[in-house]
Amino acid sequence: MTPLPRAHSHNDYWRKRPLQDALECGFCSVEADIFRVGDQLLVGHDPPELRPERTLEVLYLAPLRERARQFRGRIYPDAPHFYLLIDVKSDAQPTYDALHKTLARYDDLLTRYEGARAYPRAVTAVLSGNRIPLERLGRERVRFVGYDGRLPDLDSDAPPTLIPWVSDSWTRLFRWNGRGAFPDAEREQLQQILRRAHAKGYKLRFWGAPDIPPVWDALWDTGVDLIGTDLPYALRDFMWGKLKTTQR
Repeated sequence: MTPLPRAHSHNDYWRKRPLQDALECGFCSVEADIFRVGDQLLVGHDPPELRPERTLEVLYLAPLRERARQFRGRIYPDAPHFYLLIDVKSDAQPTYDALHKTLARYDDLLTRYEGARAYPRAVTAVLSGNRIPLERLGRERVRFVGYDGRLPDLDSDAPPTLIPWVSDSWTRLFRWNGRGAFPDAEREQLQQILRRAHAKGYKLRFWGAPDIPPVWDALWDTGVDLIGTDLPYALRDFMWGKLKTTQR
């Protein structure tokens, strides 16, 4: 299996085999949406999808812990990182409080932060969706998540230990939908955003980009760090083709 550090499984829980399909494809980032229901964190996009047996622990944390133990503290033996993007759908503060308690039980698996210091582990969790304010998260004495920033956060002084990556809407920023050539002005705009993010030490991700090879190709060639998809096997094959080309 070839790990794909730039592959992100969008709404991963919709797969036939949550997490497992992404791991089989070599993805190094997966996304889980959560709702706080009582004392449980249930995974799903909308309330009708929620099932008591589909918790964040059952679908993601416990199997990732098992895999990290199998590979001596890594999700893949030869991959540099693995991200778990946790998109909060219920109220921010109570959900974060429940999430913190849950993640604390996986201190052996998850990157731990104490102020600006990071203690890397097999998985780095990133908080998205209904997030508590950045300043409040930064004041936590101990935390187990980084912050999914937005483009305005490129003007902040937050370190990458607090904001490991920034994300934004593709359709809010770009008109190109993958048909025809990528306009030069939009390509330059994308490159400028990427340069600003990297200057801060942040990775860059977009949501809502057309999930088709021409757009994957533009994101790949520009150097966008995380390319999201709802088609993991198709993106895997695309990235394998790119890697074979660069290895020739």
